[in-house]
Amino acid sequence: EEIQREIAYPDGKVEKVLKNGCHLIFFPNGTWKKVGSDGKTVTITFFNGDVKQVMPDQTVIYYYADAKTTHTTYSDGLEVLQFSNGQIEKHYPDGKKEITFPDQTIKSLFTDGQEESIFPDGTIVRVQRDGSKTIEFNNGQRELHTAQFKRREYPDGTVKTVYPNGHQETKYVSGRVRVKDKDGNILMDTKV
Repeated sequence: EEIQREIAYPDGKVEKVLKNGCHLIFFPNGTWKKVGSDGKTVTITFFNGDVKQVMPDQTVIYYYADAKTTHTTYSDGLEVLQFSNGQIEKHYPDGKKEITFPDQTIKSLFTDGQEESIFPDGTIVRVQRDGSKTIEFNNGQRELHTAQFKRREYPDGTVKTVYPNGHQETKYVSGRVRVKDKDGNILMDTKV
């Protein structure tokens, strides 16, 4: 671009005004700033390689060179972090966070303390504030983990519950109930 004028300041800063209306300001430490001809688009390139851009809509995009991470803050308060490994985090103004991992697992952290993870194979894990967990598998099976038991529900209606002491109870759709001790020994089996 053609320079219209150049100003040298006593502190070592140099400002170049281009004919297209852009301003380039060079600082002694190697940082430089470009103000677009619209006066609203600003790019600052820091001496360490970091780059900060302010867009006309007040979106701020900050690139951390060492970490190879981009942090974008939108005018509505949404913040998006993009990491070099492909992980993306979204921080919403209401406090909710959503993390997309490199393997495409999506984890949502809600403001009330609940969590939800959706895995690439379709498995969904929900964790409640009390620590209880529900797992929905892509094959139709479902698990519930609480402090009192772990229960697996099968698509055919069979329900298997394992208690902290190791006892297992299996209830079949037919009405049959089988109870085993922690070593797998059958304590009760009501064959129908």
